[in-house]
Amino acid sequence: MTRVIHTGDTHIGYQQYHSPDRRQDFLAAFEQVVSDAIDEDVDAVVHAGDLYHDRRPELPDLLGTLSALRRLDGAGIPFLAIVGNHESTRGGQWLDLFERLGLATRLGDDPALVGDVAFYGLDHVPRSRRDELDYQFEPHDAPHATLVGHGLFTPFAHADWETETVLEESNVEFDAVLLGDNHVADVTTVDDTWVTYCGSTERASASERDPRGYNFVTFEDDTVDIRHRTLETRPFAFITVDLAEGEGIERVRQRVREFDLEDAVAIVELTGDGESVTPAAVETFAVEQGALVARVTDRREVDTEAEQLADVSFADPDDAVNDRIREMGLSSAAFDVDETVRASKTADSNVRDEVRERVTTLLSDDPNALVAADDGGGESGAGDSGQADDSADESEAVEDEGEPEAVEGETEPEVVEDEDNPEGVDGETVETESEDDSPPEQPNAAQDSSLGDFA
Repeated sequence: MTRVIHTGDTHIGYQQYHSPDRRQDFLAAFEQVVSDAIDEDVDAVVHAGDLYHDRRPELPDLLGTLSALRRLDGAGIPFLAIVGNHESTRGGQWLDLFERLGLATRLGDDPALVGDVAFYGLDHVPRSRRDELDYQFEPHDAPHATLVGHGLFTPFAHADWETETVLEESNVEFDAVLLGDNHVADVTTVDDTWVTYCGSTERASASERDPRGYNFVTFEDDTVDIRHRTLETRPFAFITVDLAEGEGIERVRQRVREFDLEDAVAIVELTGDGESVTPAAVETFAVEQGALVARVTDRREVDTEAEQLADVSFADPDDAVNDRIREMGLSSAAFDVDETVRASKTADSNVRDEVRERVTTLLSDDPNALVAADDGGGESGAGDSGQADDSADESEAVEDEGEPEAVEGETEPEVVEDEDNPEGVDGETVETESEDDSPPEQPNAAQDSSLGDFA
């Protein structure tokens, strides 16, 4: 029997709503996964990509990750992982560095044996490069085989990568496919192979209402057992205020007082025919009531002319910008520059010099670096809404997928609600993430000897 934790989309380093506390929350969620792995004495932790929120994590994020991985290593639990679209760089990957330090194994074409399971990896690859993939892997002689991938795979929402093609063209027969990128936890079968998303470990978007968590997967004899477990994360208070004619800010305040907002993220949605309400006034009041941060979305048709000029959600203003950016068909280098300009961790006084340095470096490496992308400049990354967040890498909302039923069988895994998650793996709304236009490179001798390109 082999027992592993399947996690992903941890997005460490995401300073959601420009809040340092929310940034710490994402690291804390990953640390919870590590603690659970040690407490359960699992055989491995398998990470399905997007360990980091972007390709240039800051020192505290790196140190926090190293500390967590050292705890796993001290407990004798291997960390197996692949590269997602959020963290992918043009050169060496951060995962390569952790592998050099003996704290991780980067999955790829060669099997990584854990117990009686051979694990393989499929890093995120943009749509424009997928025709080059042949899905050929080195053979194994283990009782089970599992593929770990990052992308939006069929038959799940916003899919642009055919799971059927991967399974049909692969020379290895997989018992399960463990996925990341879609922040909705879900499970199904494709050609008698179990395919599952573990979901994100923290709410990367206001649209991700259901509890966050990970999958606990057990391989035994001819069965695969998949259970979704929840994590304790910062509470989100979702407050809807339906304003009747003549009602305004006082009615909103009355409704907000009905919620316990202590250290919570307050998401307020205004509907109805009431008076115009200033979002800033609502946000200030919510913070006075104890909320860590508050965001307001006014969905009423208070000012038709204003709506025609700008269709922007105050709860997630970055989403509107991200949608426009994705529609421009920019190259990956241009996305890199956009990230530099809009990243909250780049001081305004440093943006000009930082952009000049980045453009100079990009053009010296590739004179055509700023040529527009051929596939729209990025794809949905789940969940993480499309996949996944309120940041420069996220997007569309997805319909609720519903709750998968528990399944048992001689050759099928059992999908059961965990005791800590009586509702099982519920469907949830997710958003999409943008991606780098070039696929992450697999480790090789040259990269392993230098590992110098992590900027």
